[in-house]
Amino acid sequence: MTAPLSSWEPGRPLPRDARVFVAGSSGLVGSAVVRHLRAAGFTDVVGVRSSQVDLRDVAATTRFLDETAPAIVVDAAARVGGIAANAAEPVEFLHDNLRIQANLLDAAHRADVPRLLLLGSSCIYPKFAEQPIREDSLLTGALEPTNDAYAIAKIAGIMGVQSYRREYGRSWISAMPTNLYGPGDNFDLEKSHVLPALIRKFHEARVSGAPTVTVWGTGTPRREFLHVDDLAAACLHLLETYDDPAPINVGVGEDVPIADLASLVADTVGFTGEIVYDTSRPDGTPRKLLDVSRLQALGWKPTIGLAEGLASTYQWFLEQQGAQR
Repeated sequence: MTAPLSSWEPGRPLPRDARVFVAGSSGLVGSAVVRHLRAAGFTDVVGVRSSQVDLRDVAATTRFLDETAPAIVVDAAARVGGIAANAAEPVEFLHDNLRIQANLLDAAHRADVPRLLLLGSSCIYPKFAEQPIREDSLLTGALEPTNDAYAIAKIAGIMGVQSYRREYGRSWISAMPTNLYGPGDNFDLEKSHVLPALIRKFHEARVSGAPTVTVWGTGTPRREFLHVDDLAAACLHLLETYDDPAPINVGVGEDVPIADLASLVADTVGFTGEIVYDTSRPDGTPRKLLDVSRLQALGWKPTIGLAEGLASTYQWFLEQQGAQR
């Protein structure tokens, strides 16, 4: 039986014997959350692979939550991808994420889960939102067209959390991370986000001796990058301190131009050739920097710098390449 949270209040440590279900536990975010919770002393952390329980299936999700009976749920399950994947498969990005979220929220309510954290994405905000982006920018303008289907699904997740709070008094929350990277990332050139794609591109160019690497877009858009282990630490901090219907941003409060990021990746992997920009490819949102003042007011800041995090991520990538050969 899982430990109850009947006497727990925000601002106090969660009981370390409380059962925590991390949805999406095999992915980039979920695996980091599992690592951090166990390192923080949680003794009953449950994960499940999509091959075991398809969270898009309402009956399977309901049955699993009923049987597992967690006290805490972290929703890190999602269909994710970069610009190319989002543009090519908007139906799948919309429907899969809507189903996953609706099924998890409904099943968690049925199982009487007292504490739930839904993780969204900074892409929920308008394409031309004032920078840095505050949480109250949500729904104030048009979305970035290259990932609007995914963004709409995540906005629906926020509304789901707020609706359960309003109608049933659930102490559930949502958090919006900035661009993430780290061990466990997807390095597929067609489906990955910008940073892992760059790592793989520059690595393969160095190994093959290619004289140039082509980067999508102009190199001028600015992006913020948060190491996934920092996000995992923020998740626990929010579960223990935050109880508000409004989503809360999770980021570092600093961004870099894609051109600078590309140069940093090239230096990290040892590529010494020329970087070429394919301006026929889309840039996406011109800038996406989160205002993290509300999170900082709760007493949390990231600890892993971009150069340090990039070096450790590349090392993880090399280890995986070795394991695959």
